[in-house]
Amino acid sequence: MTRRMLDTNVIGYLMRKNPLIARRLVDLPTSQVCASVVTEGEIRFGLAKHSGNAGLAAAVDAFFSTIEVLSWTRATAKVYGQMRADLERRGRPLAPLDMMIAAHAVEAGAILVTSDRALLSAPGVACENWLAA
Repeated sequence: MTRRMLDTNVIGYLMRKNPLIARRLVDLPTSQVCASVVTEGEIRFGLAKHSGNAGLAAAVDAFFSTIEVLSWTRATAKVYGQMRADLERRGRPLAPLDMMIAAHAVEAGAILVTSDRALLSAPGVACENWLAA
């Protein structure tokens, strides 16, 4: 079964207890859920900017301890380079971190779960929008 790679915005909705996201996540075995290390970095950056919420920090730590966080590799970098060049040629570049996450999902053979319109329309990236239920 294909893994689902959760994008930053989806994890943010989950931390805010969005019922659509929570319901979809509960239906998947943990082994089929992953995130990019880039996504974890974005989430931890958000926590650092809004420090002082120990409960949220604990929830984030608990969440990331239950799923696989995929590291960037040289194979990921190769996919990223090709994908970025292709999207720029098409006049459809993505924001830098979005591009890294999209390439990571493609390289991992995962479906990217996101509500980001730019990612949902990126050619070559398999996506699901769990908020569009």
